[in-house]
Amino acid sequence: MISTPAPARSFASDNAAGAHPVVLDAIARANDGHALAYGDDPWTRRCEDRFRELFGRPVETFLTFNGTGANVLALAALLQPAEAVVCSDWAHIAVDETGAPERVLGAKLIDLPTSDGKLRPEQVLELTHLQGVQHHVQPGVLSLTQSTELGGVYAIDELAALCEVAHSMGMRVHVDGARIANATVALGDSVETLRAATVDVGVDVVSFGGTKNGLLGGEAVVFLDPELARRAPYIRKQVTQLPSKMRFVAAQFEALLTDGLWLDLARAANRTARELYLATRAIDGVTYDAPPVVNSVFPRLPPAAIAPLRDWCFFWDWDPTRHQVRWMTAWDTTDADVAAFVAGVRQVLADYN
Repeated sequence: MISTPAPARSFASDNAAGAHPVVLDAIARANDGHALAYGDDPWTRRCEDRFRELFGRPVETFLTFNGTGANVLALAALLQPAEAVVCSDWAHIAVDETGAPERVLGAKLIDLPTSDGKLRPEQVLELTHLQGVQHHVQPGVLSLTQSTELGGVYAIDELAALCEVAHSMGMRVHVDGARIANATVALGDSVETLRAATVDVGVDVVSFGGTKNGLLGGEAVVFLDPELARRAPYIRKQVTQLPSKMRFVAAQFEALLTDGLWLDLARAANRTARELYLATRAIDGVTYDAPPVVNSVFPRLPPAAIAPLRDWCFFWDWDPTRHQVRWMTAWDTTDADVAAFVAGVRQVLADYN
């Protein structure tokens, strides 16, 4: 039994956090009066303008309810018949979306093995033997997760190399950016960084995350190449991701993308993850493979210590074969939360060392 009080906020996921007050205020303001449905409203038009300003070009944006729906919409718009999606074997679309891409799209996922969740150009090039052979599914889309499911980040030169290889093979490039704000902060912390890691390297479509970064709920599929968005309005409806009262999703993104709030919130989450790592790495029994890059840390713990610590303040197992767990911070994680959690870890580990 841990005697110290549990922190006010869990370290299970940034999905566990509430919505930012500015976002809630934006929803409340959008709730005043009536507006036409399905995006024919001022909030959606302003939101679309915000994304054009953010990427510095005439992008096409389609708002959705959730991340799985955003990924399915993006991939459906990019895929042609008999084409496959190439991704990491850690990719959210392969591991954590209950087979939605395969079932909804009817498309094969070619999930390539990675130790860190990051694909390499040479792995993609190895698939050239499939091309032009009528008995094989054709590699059609390269999907990259930024930041990755293991808390890493593709560097800009890595993204550029992958996009170059994919395009040379006639593939389109999708970025699952559920935590793209955290990755942007880690890479350089600016709008220019976002553009350098997407538009400038040749990414075609981004699933731009909002729910994990302070929204009540909502994601955006941003077509950096507007030509690829031709079928998206119809596909969004078909895959059940067209919000009728779209103004409420749009108002959230409008608030998030105003005055750099999206970066502020990601910056706060990344900072507290770093503090959590620094405070726990010296505790006997806690070991890390690497320091955090974004807002998640992946410690290995003594097996007997995991259950009592999790019962006190919930978190997820990550690699049970290595007794590795995931602790994740959010936009609203405080220094006091970190201190309380560290005290609990120290107390439990003292009992099992």
